[in-house]
Amino acid sequence: MHIAVLDDYAGRALDLADWTGLGAEVTVFSEPFDGRDSLLRSLAPFDIVCLMRERTPFPAEVIDGLPALKFIVTSGPRNAAIDVAAAKRRGIVVSGTESRKTTTAELAMLMILALNRGLSPESRSLEAGRWQTGLGRDLHGLTLGLIGLGDIGARVAALGRAFGMEVCAWSRNLTEGRCADLGVRRMESLTALMAASDCASAHMVLSDRSRGLVGGEAFAAAKPGFVFVNTSRGPIVDTAALIARLRVDPAAKAGLDVFDREPPPESDVVFARDLIAEGRLLLTPHLGYATEETFRLFYGQTVEAIEAWRSGRPIRVLE
Repeated sequence: MHIAVLDDYAGRALDLADWTGLGAEVTVFSEPFDGRDSLLRSLAPFDIVCLMRERTPFPAEVIDGLPALKFIVTSGPRNAAIDVAAAKRRGIVVSGTESRKTTTAELAMLMILALNRGLSPESRSLEAGRWQTGLGRDLHGLTLGLIGLGDIGARVAALGRAFGMEVCAWSRNLTEGRCADLGVRRMESLTALMAASDCASAHMVLSDRSRGLVGGEAFAAAKPGFVFVNTSRGPIVDTAALIARLRVDPAAKAGLDVFDREPPPESDVVFARDLIAEGRLLLTPHLGYATEETFRLFYGQTVEAIEAWRSGRPIRVLE
Protein backbone atom coordinates (compact mmCIF):
# COMPACT_ATOMS: atom_id res chain seq x y z
CA MET A 1 0.00 0.00 0.00
CA HIS A 2 1.48 3.33 -1.07
CA ILE A 3 0.30 6.47 0.71
CA ALA A 4 0.97 10.07 -0.39
CA VAL A 5 0.66 12.88 2.17
CA LEU A 6 0.34 16.19 0.36
CA ASP A 7 1.22 19.77 1.25
CA ASP A 8 2.89 19.19 4.60
CA TYR A 9 4.34 22.71 4.55
CA ALA A 10 5.45 22.53 8.19
CA GLY A 11 7.08 19.11 7.82
CA ARG A 12 5.18 17.66 10.79
CA ALA A 13 2.92 14.97 9.30
CA LEU A 14 5.07 12.04 10.39
CA ASP A 15 5.63 13.50 13.88
CA LEU A 16 2.01 14.16 14.78
CA ALA A 17 0.54 10.70 14.09
CA ASP A 18 1.73 7.09 14.20
CA TRP A 19 1.82 5.90 10.60
CA THR A 20 3.95 2.84 11.35
CA GLY A 21 0.99 0.61 12.21
CA LEU A 22 -0.32 0.90 8.66
CA GLY A 23 2.53 -1.21 7.33
CA ALA A 24 2.63 1.02 4.27
CA GLU A 25 5.09 3.13 2.36
CA VAL A 26 4.31 6.74 3.29
CA THR A 27 5.68 9.53 1.08
CA VAL A 28 5.34 13.13 2.23
CA PHE A 29 5.19 16.04 -0.24
CA SER A 30 6.07 19.33 1.47
CA GLU A 31 5.87 21.67 -1.52
CA PRO A 32 3.03 22.49 -3.93
CA PHE A 33 3.18 20.71 -7.28
CA ASP A 34 4.39 22.66 -10.28
CA GLY A 35 1.24 22.24 -12.34
CA ARG A 36 -1.14 19.38 -13.05
CA ASP A 37 1.28 17.30 -15.14
CA SER A 38 3.78 17.29 -12.29
CA LEU A 39 1.05 16.28 -9.85
CA LEU A 40 -0.12 13.38 -12.03
CA ARG A 41 3.41 12.09 -12.56
CA SER A 42 4.25 12.31 -8.88
CA LEU A 43 1.07 10.67 -7.60
CA ALA A 44 0.68 7.96 -10.25
CA PRO A 45 1.97 5.09 -8.02
CA PHE A 46 -0.19 5.86 -4.97
CA ASP A 47 -3.24 3.93 -3.77
CA ILE A 48 -4.12 6.50 -1.11
CA VAL A 49 -3.79 10.27 -1.14
CA CYS A 50 -4.06 12.36 2.04
CA LEU A 51 -5.00 16.00 1.43
CA MET A 52 -4.48 18.97 3.71
CA ARG A 53 -7.69 20.94 3.38
CA GLU A 54 -7.90 22.70 0.00
CA ARG A 55 -4.21 23.28 -0.60
CA THR A 56 -4.14 21.01 -3.67
CA PRO A 57 -7.25 20.92 -5.89
CA PHE A 58 -8.54 17.47 -6.86
CA PRO A 59 -10.91 18.04 -9.80
CA ALA A 60 -12.19 15.27 -12.08
CA GLU A 61 -9.18 15.62 -14.40
CA VAL A 62 -6.81 14.77 -11.56
CA ILE A 63 -8.94 11.97 -10.15
CA ASP A 64 -9.37 10.37 -13.60
CA GLY A 65 -5.65 10.75 -14.26
CA LEU A 66 -4.61 8.60 -11.28
CA PRO A 67 -5.53 5.00 -12.20
CA ALA A 68 -4.04 3.47 -9.02
CA LEU A 69 -5.99 5.73 -6.67
CA LYS A 70 -8.51 3.97 -4.44
CA PHE A 71 -8.96 6.16 -1.36
CA ILE A 72 -8.77 9.89 -0.57
CA VAL A 73 -8.64 11.31 2.94
CA THR A 74 -8.94 15.05 3.50
CA SER A 75 -8.39 16.89 6.72
CA GLY A 76 -11.59 18.57 7.85
CA PRO A 77 -15.22 17.54 7.37
CA ARG A 78 -15.53 19.09 3.88
CA ASN A 79 -13.25 19.97 0.99
CA ALA A 80 -14.63 22.01 -1.90
CA ALA A 81 -11.46 21.33 -3.91
CA ILE A 82 -12.35 17.62 -4.37
CA ASP A 83 -14.74 16.54 -7.11
CA VAL A 84 -16.45 13.97 -4.92
CA ALA A 85 -18.86 12.99 -7.70
CA ALA A 86 -15.95 12.15 -10.03
CA ALA A 87 -14.36 10.05 -7.31
CA LYS A 88 -17.62 8.23 -6.70
CA ARG A 89 -17.96 7.42 -10.41
CA ARG A 90 -14.59 5.69 -10.24
CA GLY A 91 -15.41 3.87 -7.02
CA ILE A 92 -12.91 5.92 -5.03
CA VAL A 93 -13.97 6.51 -1.44
CA VAL A 94 -13.48 10.05 -0.06
CA SER A 95 -13.29 10.46 3.70
CA GLY A 96 -12.77 13.45 5.99
CA THR A 97 -11.71 14.16 9.55
CA GLU A 98 -13.11 16.36 12.26
CA SER A 99 -11.86 19.92 12.70
CA ARG A 100 -11.33 22.42 15.49
CA LYS A 101 -13.13 25.78 15.42
CA THR A 102 -11.11 27.68 18.01
CA THR A 103 -7.99 28.23 15.94
CA THR A 104 -9.40 30.42 13.16
CA ALA A 105 -11.47 32.46 15.61
CA GLU A 106 -8.35 33.15 17.67
CA LEU A 107 -6.40 34.25 14.60
CA ALA A 108 -9.19 36.57 13.48
CA MET A 109 -9.18 38.24 16.88
CA LEU A 110 -5.39 38.40 16.89
CA MET A 111 -5.42 40.22 13.55
CA ILE A 112 -8.09 42.64 14.76
CA LEU A 113 -6.00 43.39 17.86
CA ALA A 114 -2.75 43.73 15.93
CA LEU A 115 -4.22 46.13 13.36
CA ASN A 116 -6.01 48.31 15.87
CA ARG A 117 -2.94 48.61 18.08
CA GLY A 118 -0.50 49.07 15.18
CA LEU A 119 1.54 46.11 16.38
CA SER A 120 3.46 45.47 13.16
CA PRO A 121 4.70 49.04 12.48
CA GLU A 122 5.53 49.62 16.15
CA SER A 123 7.57 46.41 16.28
CA ARG A 124 9.45 47.37 13.12
CA SER A 125 10.07 50.83 14.56
CA LEU A 126 11.68 49.37 17.66
CA GLU A 127 13.80 46.99 15.56
CA ALA A 128 15.02 50.03 13.59
CA GLY A 129 16.16 51.79 16.76
CA ARG A 130 13.17 54.09 17.08
CA TRP A 131 10.50 54.24 19.79
CA GLN A 132 6.73 54.79 19.61
CA THR A 133 5.42 56.15 16.31
CA GLY A 134 1.67 56.50 16.88
CA LEU A 135 -1.34 55.69 19.00
CA GLY A 136 -3.38 52.52 18.86
CA ARG A 137 -7.13 52.12 19.25
CA ASP A 138 -8.96 50.35 22.09
CA LEU A 139 -11.36 47.57 21.14
CA HIS A 140 -13.57 48.28 24.13
CA GLY A 141 -16.60 50.23 22.93
CA LEU A 142 -16.07 49.52 19.23
CA THR A 143 -18.57 47.65 17.05
CA LEU A 144 -17.52 44.32 15.60
CA GLY A 145 -19.41 43.24 12.48
CA LEU A 146 -19.43 39.58 11.52
CA ILE A 147 -20.15 38.47 7.96
CA GLY A 148 -21.47 35.03 8.79
CA LEU A 149 -22.45 33.71 12.20
CA GLY A 150 -21.76 29.98 12.00
CA ASP A 151 -19.55 28.05 14.40
CA ILE A 152 -16.45 30.19 13.86
CA GLY A 153 -18.37 33.46 13.65
CA ALA A 154 -20.07 32.64 16.96
CA ARG A 155 -16.68 32.09 18.60
CA VAL A 156 -15.40 35.43 17.27
CA ALA A 157 -18.57 37.07 18.63
CA ALA A 158 -17.78 35.69 22.09
CA LEU A 159 -14.18 36.90 21.88
CA GLY A 160 -15.32 40.35 20.75
CA ARG A 161 -17.72 40.64 23.67
CA ALA A 162 -14.89 39.61 26.03
CA PHE A 163 -13.02 42.71 24.83
CA GLY A 164 -16.05 44.91 25.44
CA MET A 165 -17.15 45.21 21.82
CA GLU A 166 -20.72 45.48 20.62
CA VAL A 167 -21.28 42.69 18.08
CA CYS A 168 -23.55 42.71 15.03
CA ALA A 169 -23.82 40.20 12.20
CA TRP A 170 -25.26 39.63 8.76
CA SER A 171 -25.66 36.79 6.30
CA ARG A 172 -28.43 36.04 3.83
CA ASN A 173 -30.05 33.36 5.97
CA LEU A 174 -29.24 34.71 9.42
CA THR A 175 -32.25 34.69 11.75
CA GLU A 176 -33.22 36.87 14.69
CA GLY A 177 -33.34 33.73 16.81
CA ARG A 178 -29.73 32.82 16.07
CA CYS A 179 -28.63 36.36 16.90
CA ALA A 180 -30.67 36.47 20.10
CA ASP A 181 -29.13 33.18 21.25
CA LEU A 182 -25.62 34.62 20.79
CA GLY A 183 -26.29 38.17 22.03
CA VAL A 184 -25.64 39.65 18.59
CA ARG A 185 -27.53 42.40 16.76
CA ARG A 186 -28.83 41.30 13.37
CA MET A 187 -28.25 43.68 10.45
CA GLU A 188 -30.54 43.89 7.43
CA SER A 189 -27.83 44.01 4.78
CA LEU A 190 -24.09 43.72 4.23
CA THR A 191 -23.80 47.43 3.52
CA ALA A 192 -25.65 48.23 6.75
CA LEU A 193 -23.24 46.02 8.65
CA MET A 194 -20.19 47.66 7.07
CA ALA A 195 -21.57 51.13 7.81
CA ALA A 196 -22.12 50.24 11.46
CA SER A 197 -18.87 48.37 12.13
CA ASP A 198 -15.53 49.70 13.30
CA CYS A 199 -14.09 46.25 12.63
CA ALA A 200 -15.55 43.61 10.27
CA SER A 201 -14.58 39.97 9.94
CA ALA A 202 -15.66 37.44 7.29
CA HIS A 203 -16.69 33.92 8.34
CA MET A 204 -18.55 32.29 5.46
CA VAL A 205 -18.27 29.10 3.45
CA LEU A 206 -17.13 29.71 -0.13
CA SER A 207 -19.91 29.03 -2.63
CA ASP A 208 -21.31 30.53 -5.81
CA ARG A 209 -23.43 32.82 -3.63
CA SER A 210 -20.55 34.04 -1.47
CA ARG A 211 -17.87 34.40 -4.17
CA GLY A 212 -17.02 38.11 -4.51
CA LEU A 213 -19.66 38.95 -1.90
CA VAL A 214 -17.63 41.59 -0.10
CA GLY A 215 -16.81 43.99 -2.91
CA GLY A 216 -16.83 47.61 -3.95
CA GLU A 217 -20.34 48.37 -2.69
CA ALA A 218 -19.59 46.94 0.74
CA PHE A 219 -16.28 48.76 1.09
CA ALA A 220 -17.80 52.03 -0.12
CA ALA A 221 -20.31 51.76 2.74
CA ALA A 222 -17.64 51.07 5.36
CA LYS A 223 -16.87 53.53 8.15
CA PRO A 224 -13.83 55.77 7.72
CA GLY A 225 -10.92 54.13 9.49
CA PHE A 226 -12.52 50.67 9.41
CA VAL A 227 -10.56 47.47 10.01
CA PHE A 228 -11.43 44.47 7.85
CA VAL A 229 -10.23 40.89 8.38
CA ASN A 230 -10.70 37.77 6.25
CA THR A 231 -9.69 34.39 7.68
CA SER A 232 -12.39 32.49 5.78
CA ARG A 233 -11.73 32.03 2.05
CA GLY A 234 -9.99 34.46 -0.29
CA PRO A 235 -12.55 34.60 -3.14
CA ILE A 236 -15.29 35.79 -0.76
CA VAL A 237 -13.61 39.21 -0.92
CA ASP A 238 -12.90 41.35 -3.97
CA THR A 239 -9.28 42.04 -3.10
CA ALA A 240 -8.82 44.78 -5.69
CA ALA A 241 -11.84 46.65 -4.29
CA LEU A 242 -10.45 46.34 -0.77
CA ILE A 243 -7.02 47.65 -1.79
CA ALA A 244 -8.65 50.53 -3.66
CA ARG A 245 -10.63 51.54 -0.56
CA LEU A 246 -7.53 51.36 1.65
CA ARG A 247 -5.77 53.74 -0.71
CA VAL A 248 -8.47 56.43 -0.40
CA ASP A 249 -8.95 56.02 3.36
CA PRO A 250 -5.60 56.64 5.09
CA ALA A 251 -6.87 55.33 8.44
CA ALA A 252 -8.40 52.07 7.14
CA LYS A 253 -6.62 48.75 7.68
CA ALA A 254 -7.04 45.14 6.61
CA GLY A 255 -5.74 41.71 7.54
CA LEU A 256 -5.88 38.80 5.09
CA ASP A 257 -5.02 35.22 5.95
CA VAL A 258 -6.58 33.73 2.80
CA PHE A 259 -6.16 34.48 -0.91
CA ASP A 260 -7.73 33.76 -4.30
CA ARG A 261 -4.74 31.56 -5.12
CA GLU A 262 -2.55 30.02 -2.45
CA PRO A 263 0.27 30.73 -2.27
CA PRO A 264 -0.45 33.98 -4.15
CA PRO A 265 1.93 34.85 -7.02
CA GLU A 266 4.27 37.79 -6.52
CA SER A 267 2.26 39.75 -9.09
CA ASP A 268 -0.97 39.46 -7.06
CA VAL A 269 -2.69 42.76 -6.33
CA VAL A 270 -2.70 41.80 -2.66
CA PHE A 271 1.02 42.58 -2.37
CA ALA A 272 0.45 46.32 -1.99
CA ARG A 273 3.92 47.14 -0.70
CA ASP A 274 3.10 50.69 0.32
CA LEU A 275 0.17 49.60 2.48
CA ILE A 276 2.19 46.77 4.00
CA ALA A 277 5.04 49.16 4.83
CA GLU A 278 2.58 51.54 6.50
CA GLY A 279 1.25 48.71 8.66
CA ARG A 280 -2.22 49.07 7.15
CA LEU A 281 -2.20 45.72 5.35
CA LEU A 282 -1.33 42.59 7.30
CA LEU A 283 -0.84 39.39 5.29
CA THR A 284 -0.41 35.93 6.80
CA PRO A 285 -0.02 32.57 4.97
CA HIS A 286 -3.35 30.87 5.80
CA LEU A 287 -2.53 30.29 9.47
CA GLY A 288 -6.16 30.02 10.55
CA TYR A 289 -6.12 26.28 11.14
CA ALA A 290 -2.34 25.77 11.25
CA THR A 291 -1.76 24.85 14.89
CA GLU A 292 -0.12 21.78 16.38
CA GLU A 293 -3.25 20.54 18.12
CA THR A 294 -5.32 20.90 14.96
CA PHE A 295 -2.78 19.04 12.86
CA ARG A 296 -2.47 16.34 15.51
CA LEU A 297 -6.23 15.83 15.15
CA PHE A 298 -6.06 15.93 11.33
CA TYR A 299 -3.23 13.45 10.91
CA GLY A 300 -4.34 11.18 13.75
CA GLN A 301 -7.80 10.81 12.27
CA THR A 302 -6.33 10.41 8.78
CA VAL A 303 -4.42 7.35 9.99
CA GLU A 304 -7.57 6.06 11.72
CA ALA A 305 -9.57 6.51 8.50
CA ILE A 306 -7.02 4.52 6.48
CA GLU A 307 -7.04 1.73 9.06
CA ALA A 308 -10.84 1.62 9.07
CA TRP A 309 -11.12 1.69 5.26
CA ARG A 310 -8.59 -1.09 4.88
CA SER A 311 -10.36 -3.29 7.44
CA GLY A 312 -13.87 -2.56 6.14
CA ARG A 313 -15.01 -0.69 9.24
CA PRO A 314 -17.37 2.33 8.96
CA ILE A 315 -15.73 5.64 8.06
CA ARG A 316 -16.81 9.25 7.65
CA VAL A 317 -17.63 9.50 3.92
CA LEU A 318 -17.90 12.81 2.06
CA GLU A 319 -20.91 13.00 -0.22
